[in-house]
Amino acid sequence: MKTLLLDTVTWDLVLDVNGNIALASEPYSLAQDAASSIRTFLGECWYNTTIGIPYFPTLLGKAPNVPLIKTKMEGAALAVPGVVRAKCFITSIAGRRVTGQVQVTDSDGTVTAAAF
Repeated sequence: MKTLLLDTVTWDLVLDVNGNIALASEPYSLAQDAASSIRTFLGECWYNTTIGIPYFPTLLGKAPNVPLIKTKMEGAALAVPGVVRAKCFITSIAGRRVTGQVQVTDSDGTVTAAAF
């Protein structure tokens, strides 16, 4: 499945060589969708307020509990259709910003990674 390709630094749309909005194909699209799911706050999506990570009530404003953060992020990645396994690696917790990488496995056993 294709998805809109996002810049890995700004998390914004990018253009292809023809000036059109670029698309990402599998397997990277699956990893990018998992990273997008990780970046989604619970209640943020107006079309489905039940998806996302409960950052405000559970994680923000508290001492960083890395195992809990990773568990919530892996759960969000597993909610993406096509992801059968997910593993998160946190590379930095600085202030209110958590960065890292999610590695997802699809039903064919292909492992792909994307930064979040």
